[in-house]
Parts: sequence; C-alpha cells; structure tokens
Amino acid sequence: MELIVIYIALVLFGATLGSFAGAMVWRIRARQLVDDKAHGEKVDGRELKQLKKLTNASLMQDRSRCLHCSYQLRWHDLIPVVSWITLRGRCRQCEKPIGKFELLIELGLIAFFALSYMYWPLPLDTALAIAQFILWLVAGVIMAILFAYDTKWFLLPSRETLLLALVGVATVVLVALQTGEYVETVLSALGAVGALGGLYFVLYFVSQGKWVGFGDVKLGIGLGLLLIDWQLALFALFMANFIGTILVTPLLIAKKMTRTSHVPFGPLLILGAILAWFIGPPILDWYVGLLGV
Repeated sequence: MELIVIYIALVLFGATLGSFAGAMVWRIRARQLVDDKAHGEKVDGRELKQLKKLTNASLMQDRSRCLHCSYQLRWHDLIPVVSWITLRGRCRQCEKPIGKFELLIELGLIAFFALSYMYWPLPLDTALAIAQFILWLVAGVIMAILFAYDTKWFLLPSRETLLLALVGVATVVLVALQTGEYVETVLSALGAVGALGGLYFVLYFVSQGKWVGFGDVKLGIGLGLLLIDWQLALFALFMANFIGTILVTPLLIAKKMTRTSHVPFGPLLILGAILAWFIGPPILDWYVGLLGV
C-alpha cells in the first residue's frame, strides 16, 4: 500500500511539474525574444507579438493564457493531461489548437518521476540519499525545459543550464557527505565535467561554434556534475551520439536532411545522461569483465 501511495505521489508531482515546465518554456522564449529585440537582433515579429504578453505580468501575478486569444485559463483548464484530453487539445474559448507540446512534457515528467524511483540504483535509506533523489527529480524538471526548448528553437537558455549546474554541484556535495570520500568525489566529478563539458569546449573552440554551440558546453558541465563518474560521462556521450545516429541516418537516406542540417544535440545529451545513470553501471561492469580487467 505504501508503495502505491509513493507512485501516486510521484505521478501527481510529475504531472504538476510537467505543466509548470511547459509554461516556463514559453515564458523563457518570450523573454528571450524581448531581450534579443532590445539588443538589436533580428527576431520573428509575429512570434514576438504573440508571446510578448507573457512578459507583462510579474511572477506573482502571472497567469496561464491562451497564446491565440489571451483567454485566462481557469483551474479546470489547468489539470495536467486531463484538461488537454477533455478539451481535445484546443482552447476552451477560441477553440484553436493548443498543440501536443505541453502534453508531451507532462507525460514525459510523469514517466521520468515514476521510472526514476522504480529503477533508482542506490538505496534510499538515509536523509542524504533521499535528498539526492529529490535533487535528481529537480534536475529532471530543468532537463525537461532544456530538452523542449532546444528541440523547438535550437537553443539552450543560459539561466536554466546554470541552474542545472548548481543542482549538479549540490549533488556532488551530498554524495561526498554520504561516502565521506571528499577528495575522490570532487576529482571524479571534475573528470566527468572534463569528459562532457571539456570535450564540447574543445569542439566549440576548434570549429568556432560551427559544430556545437556553447550551450552544449554548459549543458555538458551540468550533466557531468550530476553523473559525477567520468566513465558514466563517457557512456552518456556514447549514447547521445548513438541515439543521434539512429535518428539522423534514416532522414539522410530519405534526403529529408543533409549533412549541413542543424540537429539539436542538447536533447541527445540529456537522454544519454539519463540512460548512463540507470543502465551505465551494469553495462560498464559487463564490459570490464569482458575485457578481463
């Protein structure tokens, strides 16, 4: 019974924070457009006009609205997943499509929260261990925002990548406190940061930003801190490229993409890091055993 209650709570929290993440993505985009316009950069005027309304209210007064007709959503319009299904993905007032963007984020975080608990590789038997798990869930919300934003606009917002790095630093501190191995934990975390963020910095520097963006460098730092282990960081890098190859190759064969097409690598890095955390250790152990090391 206790296990059922835990899963129900995780699903509810995942759905609620998924709804929050979806709303934040649009607000981050709106502020990005306003800032770009203020700095003289070229922006899509239609998109700016549509989203600028999201920047007019303070954080305490901010309310979710339809991006088409500015209808202020009521409580029964904001029930995660349920409201989208009952409204058939449309605004209650103007009936224009809301899109599947927010629904996918909500479902994604529901799955992330539930599966994280189901397959958590460490015992949750102390306050510090539970705190580390909670930090992982917080990181999941940030990663969902970054995943969605980079997928949609090919950009990783700086504030959120910095926030992910701060959560990573807190995770390193908690692991050091749990193990008592302070120097070893910090060195391992630095190795992971070097394996992800350092490698992407080299690629960014050599290509002058043509191969990867600096946002990928900052994301690599945050993910490296979360993983702590340099071997897991390299595994995450391998998985990101492997997933990317699987997704891109059919599109290249079908000529729906070219070698110069822009592919957002942030989502691939995030997927690689999540897979590394959960399936990386047993696969690495198997590989080391295979080599007889």
